[in-house]
Amino acid sequence: MSSTISQLLSAVFGDISGSLFWTILLFALGLLLLIKGGDWFVDGAVGIARKFHVPEIIIGATIVSIGTTLPEVMVSAGSAVSGHSEIAYGNAIGSVICNTALISAITIAIRPTDADGKSLRVPVLFFFASAVFYAFNAYAFGAFSRWSGLILLAIFVLYMVLNIRTGLQESRAALAEADLTDDEDEMMPIWKSIVLLAFGAFFIALGADLLVDHGTELAVAMHVPESVIALTFVALGTSLPELVTAISALVKGHSALSLGNIVGANVFNLVLVCGTAVTLSPFRIPVEKTLFGKNASLVVDFPVMFTVMAILTIPAILKGKLKRYQGITLLLIYAAFCIFQFAV
Repeated sequence: MSSTISQLLSAVFGDISGSLFWTILLFALGLLLLIKGGDWFVDGAVGIARKFHVPEIIIGATIVSIGTTLPEVMVSAGSAVSGHSEIAYGNAIGSVICNTALISAITIAIRPTDADGKSLRVPVLFFFASAVFYAFNAYAFGAFSRWSGLILLAIFVLYMVLNIRTGLQESRAALAEADLTDDEDEMMPIWKSIVLLAFGAFFIALGADLLVDHGTELAVAMHVPESVIALTFVALGTSLPELVTAISALVKGHSALSLGNIVGANVFNLVLVCGTAVTLSPFRIPVEKTLFGKNASLVVDFPVMFTVMAILTIPAILKGKLKRYQGITLLLIYAAFCIFQFAV
């Protein structure tokens, strides 16, 4: 998509010597699209949640998560089909780590908040169940077959069905207790919420695509290995929608939407993103670095993924609160993780 935009700009403005100009220009354009798209996306999601009296955390774990995970789906599926399994594999794990230890950590460190532990149970359970299955394939077989991809996609369908069912039950309960005298005229019209959600998702996906494509070009020029690019730069780039959504939700006072989005997006990264990539093109676990004679991904990446999610979700479920120390701890882990990827 971004290459098409580059061609259009060249046709309008003519060729400008050096690719650096276009890289910077398209990078800036992607950033602007992300910011505006995130703003519209949050407004639309909140409007839908209020209209149907569905808890924001459930909207965040389903509708918002699908929208913000679109870049990961496109990048991983395209990479797998084109033979770059390192990108597809590393992007799924790297995005989970980035979402949790960077994006969620920033919001928690800035503004600790309460958490609806009851609504988090299903998304968190699905994440760890999916992560165990994902890790089992990696450790036991060192590869992902088409069957494992189909199983991951089946988990995604089940997850969505359960969340929608829960959302409908909560909606009916809220409507039964609602004050019929409430003035619904102040609510955003449903058509406007849907339009904002759709255009926001489109701008987010396009903006992330521009950032990832042109940022990756710079990384490749610097001779950074594909697995490192996937685990760090591509994972960060495709997680920018979650970051923009989290910041927008935080500024607008909808922290539950942000938390639900992060947890839901992590589930989707394993079951939808990787499931789609593996189903289209099964691949073996890439081995580009070793640690203690073993694949560094199995020694470092998987343990870090499980650890950061445990730090984020277990206290939230048990105590119903997110503390500033969790955010700081997660940020330190992410910094160490990035240093390891580039230093080793």
